[in-house]
Amino acid sequence: MKFKAFLNRDGGTLRTMDIDAYAARVKVAFEAKGHEIDVAVVEAAEMEKALRHAATEVELDGLIAGGGDGTISTAAGIAWKSGLALGVIPAGTMNLFARSLGLPLDVDAVLPVLAQGFVRPVDIATANGRPFVHQFSAGLHARMVALRNRMDYASRLGKIRASIRAAFGVILNPPAFEVEFRAAGSHGKRRVSAISVSNNAFGTNPLMVPDDVSGGHLGFYLADALPPSGVARLAVDILRGRLKDNEAVNFFEARDVRLHFPRMAKLGHGLLDGELITLARDVDLKIHAGELKVLVPSDAG
Repeated sequence: MKFKAFLNRDGGTLRTMDIDAYAARVKVAFEAKGHEIDVAVVEAAEMEKALRHAATEVELDGLIAGGGDGTISTAAGIAWKSGLALGVIPAGTMNLFARSLGLPLDVDAVLPVLAQGFVRPVDIATANGRPFVHQFSAGLHARMVALRNRMDYASRLGKIRASIRAAFGVILNPPAFEVEFRAAGSHGKRRVSAISVSNNAFGTNPLMVPDDVSGGHLGFYLADALPPSGVARLAVDILRGRLKDNEAVNFFEARDVRLHFPRMAKLGHGLLDGELITLARDVDLKIHAGELKVLVPSDAG
């Protein structure tokens, strides 16, 4: 197969490494399995442009992307639209999509797995046409990321510490807002503190990743408007892998979800695969079953 690989120089793990030496190891790993591959090290601001340009190349079979969840989400959308296979090098803090694909989370260990892996169709989702591979959310999670982004941190460990501080800030001052929804034949209007729509339902992992991303559905979660004590209990249930068991959480499986936010003033941003986005008043979410091709371990079920 013929690949183009792009490594985000600013990706959490990669920016602490000799990235040129690592790029050489990527090339060796793929060529050892008979593939043709070009590897480029790219600044974060240039990743999307580089991926889009590569996707127009004739006779290209796949893209390899190294970076955090935002980079991987961008690469997945481009690979999906171009009909190319995607290989994921998990170089971020959480690496949620890589976890859902069963890939090693070490950037060196993943190379031979990808090079000798096979192409599997999995699901990808969209929010108002914008692709995502993990989740769309509004409320608690988005506010936490907004708070974290105001803090200074220069490392992966620093980002984790900032996330913990931001989480405590959200617990003490949780958001509450109204949403109207349609999903799985149900519709209603509720006052909530959090909404999450995931690419397939989350499993029991406390990081909230699906056990499988080829189930052909969205996981739709609504958490009722909560006081600080309720948010704390929700956090504990998430850490126990029992999100759906929390008494404040309503869960649906659906192929599409429609959201309407009657009052936007206090809602703030939304979150798409870990990246803050401007939240539209109306959000139309859809699953695109089996439309994304990814490299997975050769022994994957």
